Amino acid sequence: MSPETTPILEMRGITKTFPGVKALQDVTMTVRRGEVHAICGENGAGKSTLMKVLSGVYPHGSYDGDIVFEGRPCHFKNIRDSEERGIVIIHQELALSPYLSIAENIFLGNERVRRGVINWTETNKQASVLLARVGLSENPDTKIMDIGVGKQQLVEIAKALSKRVKLLILDEPTAALNDEDSAHLLDLIRHLRGQGITCIIISHKLNEIAAIADTTTIIRDGMSVETLDMHGIESISEDRIIRGMVGRDLTHRFPEHTPAIGDEVLRVERWTVHHPIDHSRVVVDNANLTVNAGEIVGIAGLMGAGRTELAMSVFGRSYGANISGRIMLRGKEIRIRSVRDAIENGIAYATEDRKRYGLNLIDDIKRNITSSELSRISKLGVVDGAQEITRADSYRRDMNIKSESVDVLAGKLSGGNQQKVVLSKWLFAEPEILILDEPTRGIDVGAKFEIYEIINTLAEAGKGVVVISSELPELLGICDRIYAMSQGRITGEIPRAEATQEGLMRYMTMEKSGASR
Repeated sequence: MSPETTPILEMRGITKTFPGVKALQDVTMTVRRGEVHAICGENGAGKSTLMKVLSGVYPHGSYDGDIVFEGRPCHFKNIRDSEERGIVIIHQELALSPYLSIAENIFLGNERVRRGVINWTETNKQASVLLARVGLSENPDTKIMDIGVGKQQLVEIAKALSKRVKLLILDEPTAALNDEDSAHLLDLIRHLRGQGITCIIISHKLNEIAAIADTTTIIRDGMSVETLDMHGIESISEDRIIRGMVGRDLTHRFPEHTPAIGDEVLRVERWTVHHPIDHSRVVVDNANLTVNAGEIVGIAGLMGAGRTELAMSVFGRSYGANISGRIMLRGKEIRIRSVRDAIENGIAYATEDRKRYGLNLIDDIKRNITSSELSRISKLGVVDGAQEITRADSYRRDMNIKSESVDVLAGKLSGGNQQKVVLSKWLFAEPEILILDEPTRGIDVGAKFEIYEIINTLAEAGKGVVVISSELPELLGICDRIYAMSQGRITGEIPRAEATQEGLMRYMTMEKSGASR
């Protein structure tokens, strides 16, 4: 074979075992030079573990099987070994220091030095060249904390390019990005492919996989089950990929839901919220909304529309300043000054950032579940350990949290199971209103279906459920009624039967002058 037709990467019979768990079993994968190769699978299928084996996070000797890169066997002891060969991985949690500049982050550990001293002129010059390659016009002296997540992702790619990358691995690169940033990143990946850089991309967003991948390998239960040629004779649809991921057809992306809507539970009137630092800036402007018992209400909006700010301010004023307006619970006005007040009045909020704000990742499942209302398992201020285990274990079973016991650390769980722990935590508080902010972000289609079933169960139990989501098909698939927000204002209220993606987008892009009060 010529160098052009020789695979750049072959992984043969990769098996990786952790105590009591076989994470990978005889996984085989071939990646062609200069292609975009996608890896799909449910949470916990072994995708990230396979990439950690490839990049040296799990060193040679800790797994069975062979890695052949550019025709040569590889025995990587660490990440530095793989990077020296041109393999660079960008993890879902970006490895950037917020307090350092863009240039310092790009060359961290790979400094531009002259006579033992960092050459800042050369550092900034080379950083500018790399930033231009990824489409960023930022000053290299800009601190990472001063740019958004989408731009931070591009800085990570610039950092990879500084290492003369041949094979770039991106783990869920668009999970935290809005549509505009995601589209820009995908365009950049296409551009890198045109420059001969091979990319492996792990993603749950199947529409992106269908749009950008040349080849897709599907991993299920730690095994490689098939590899699909995305440009072959067979047309590869999202449903076809799902069938490979879950081992069955999902004839419906969303479970059946017949609403039984009762009386009004929550009413928010003339709710206005100012920015916590810049008090002159209004982030939620005179919002009015209602939620009924047994109803699933959606909130749609583009990034920066004010959805999360609205939810967090209602949840015990945990965001914002100079908040005004009224909150009515079952027809009576309630005063909520703190998160504790919100919980005691039956309002719960599941954050969009479960890893940072929703869970204590270094504590176990049972502590995470019971932390929302310790008084339920305490007597005279002392936690009843046996009762804590019993109550938490009932949620583990009912919510189908995949773990051996409630003593497993939350940080060891897959994204879908972590989200189930977050939901369990708030169900333990027995709320009347549950606000779910991006409840399926970063989890696979199988786990999403389970979350949707849980949401339906909550509504059937008479709870009022509010779902904030950036995925319009998700809102259309599970909600009974949808509010749209734009520039801090609620611009439309659409019943399920009348809602379309096009109609929602019109409301979501409406200027303030056209918004309805």
